[in-house]
Amino acid sequence: MRRLAAILLLAAVTPAVAAPNPVTQPTKLSPEWQAKTREMIKTAVEIPTVAGRGELKRMADYLAGQFRAAGWPADDVKVLPYKGFNDEPTHALMVRWRAASPSARKPVMILGHMDVVEAKRADWEFDPFTFLEKDGYFYGRGVNDDKQGVISSAAAVLKLKSEGFKPARDIILFYTGDEETQQNGARLGATEWKAMLDAEFALNADAGGGAFTSDFRPLGFGLQVAEKVYQTVTFTTTNRGGHSSRPRPDNAIYDLAAALQRLQAHRFEPMMTEVNRAYFTARARQEGESPLGNAMRAWVANPNDGEAADIIEASELETGMTRTRCVATRLDGGHAENALPQKAEATVNCRIMPGVPVPSVLEELRAIAGPKVKVEPVKPAVESPPSPLRDDVVSAYTRSVRSLYGGDIAIIPHMSTGATDGLFFRAAGIPVYGAEASWGISPDDERAHGLDERIPIRSLYNNVVHWETMLRELAGR
Repeated sequence: MRRLAAILLLAAVTPAVAAPNPVTQPTKLSPEWQAKTREMIKTAVEIPTVAGRGELKRMADYLAGQFRAAGWPADDVKVLPYKGFNDEPTHALMVRWRAASPSARKPVMILGHMDVVEAKRADWEFDPFTFLEKDGYFYGRGVNDDKQGVISSAAAVLKLKSEGFKPARDIILFYTGDEETQQNGARLGATEWKAMLDAEFALNADAGGGAFTSDFRPLGFGLQVAEKVYQTVTFTTTNRGGHSSRPRPDNAIYDLAAALQRLQAHRFEPMMTEVNRAYFTARARQEGESPLGNAMRAWVANPNDGEAADIIEASELETGMTRTRCVATRLDGGHAENALPQKAEATVNCRIMPGVPVPSVLEELRAIAGPKVKVEPVKPAVESPPSPLRDDVVSAYTRSVRSLYGGDIAIIPHMSTGATDGLFFRAAGIPVYGAEASWGISPDDERAHGLDERIPIRSLYNNVVHWETMLRELAGR
C-alpha cells in the first residue's frame, strides 16, 4: 500500500493560502546526503524486485552491504530467506542498531518493503526499471511504493550513525520481500521472528504522508494508526444442471446474481472509533459549512446518526471510512455454452473495520446471500486492532512535518482502507504508526502501482531529514 492513495482522503481540503511550488523548493538535506540518497534509490529502482524474478536477495544484500560498510557488526545485519508468492524464495532484511548503553526500554522498529508490483515496458513512457531524473522528479517502478520509504529510512539511520548519534534504545529496521503478494515476511516477523523484533512500537515507512494540490495548496499529512482487516470470501452456488434448451427457474448463475445484487444494496452499520473521531473532527473543520462537513460534525456528535454516516460514506473521498465494506471482484460460472450451469462462484473482498469480529461479518454475509449460496472464507483473516494515539509518536511526527512544511500544516490521524505489513504486528500486540512524510501533487503524482511512477525529488530528500528527526526524538532519550 502507498501513502498518496490514503492521504488523498483529504483532497476536499481547501486552505485559503497557496504555497510556492513545493517541488521546486530547496531541500533541507545536505548535498553530501542528497548524493548518497540518490545513489541508493537509483540502485534500488534498478533491481526489479517483482514476484517471480528472483531479485529480492540482490536488493537485501545491497542494503545489508550499506550497513556493514558503515560499521554494523555482521550479527546485527541479517538477510533472512523465506517463501513468498507461489512458494518462491524471497528475503527480508533485519538490521539492529544497539543502544549506546544497556536499556530496559524496548526497541523502536521501522517497517518497509523491498518488493514492487510488475511494470511492463510497453505500457510506460520509459523503462520502468531504469532510474530517471526529470523536471524535479525521480521516476521508476517502486520509487514511491515503497523503495523511497525503505531508502529514506535507511539513509536516515546511516546518516545518524555517521554523525555520531548514539541511540538510547535499540532501533530495528525490518524490510520485507513480499508485501505486495503474500505478506509472509510480516507474518513471520510477528510470529517466528518476533523475539528478534519485539519492539515497543513500530513506525511504518509504507503508510502516512501528505499531498499538495496542483496549485500548491497543502492538503495535510496523515498519521496512519489503523487499517481495515482484509478478508476474501467466495459465494458459491451449485445446481444439477441440464440442457440449455430446457431452462428452469432454478439456475446457479441466477441464484448467484441475485445474491450479489443483495450484497450491492447492503450497507453494514457505521462504526465510530477513536481514530474516526479524531479524523472526522479534523476533516469537518477543513470542510467548513458544507453538507459533507455538517454530516461529519453530526456523526462525531452522535455516532448513532446513521443518516449522517451515510452522507459521509457516499462521498467518493470517504468511501470505506465509516464502516465495513464488501464488494464482488471476480466471477466464474458454468461449464458449456449449451448447458445449464452446475456451479457459479464469485470472489467477494471485504475490508472490515478494526474491532469488528470477522465471524460476525461472515454471518452477516451468509444472511445476505441466502440459503442457496455457500459463503466461505478463502483463508483466515488477521484481525488487527487500532493503535493507541501515543502522545510521543503523534508529537514527534507533528513537529517533524511542520518543521519541514510549515507550522499550520494539518496533521490528521487516520485509518487506511487498504492493508500493509503493519497489520500483522498490530495483531501481535505491537502498535504501528504509518509515519511517512513523503508527499506528492494530487492527483498528478498518484501513480503507485500505475504508469510512470514518480516522486518529487524534494519529497524523498526531505523524508530522510524527517526520519532522522523522528528517530532523534523517539530513540535519543
